[in-house]
Amino acid sequence: MNIVSSITGKESINDYKGFHKTNPALSWIMTISLFSLAGIPPTAGFFGKLFLLTAGASTGNYLLIGFAAINMVISMYYYLRIVKAMFMDVNEHPLQKISFSLFPSIALIICIIGILLTGFSGDLYSYIHELSIGI
Repeated sequence: MNIVSSITGKESINDYKGFHKTNPALSWIMTISLFSLAGIPPTAGFFGKLFLLTAGASTGNYLLIGFAAINMVISMYYYLRIVKAMFMDVNEHPLQKISFSLFPSIALIICIIGILLTGFSGDLYSYIHELSIGI
């Protein structure tokens, strides 16, 4: 939301109601990024959280795993509130159409491709499968 808030000055979740109607591509980029932060597969964030929890379990640090799990649930709630506001809530005065110059657009596309390619990477799935066999 930093790019949007720097252009529009809007930072409240209520300001993003109906954002999908005026900015569909940007709302999908924000959604995929939020899903990655939440650790939803098949995004890069899923594997980061999976490896963190696996490392904690292998050392027997169950208190850390418990705190991490509680944190994941709480963060998922807040991330999904933003997604709900963008796609499901109605706003009489939605944010205007936002257009970027070439370089920020390329940067956003590269980031989203990286998030998704890391999630769909076959080598990562093979590695995870090897981990599950070894447990």
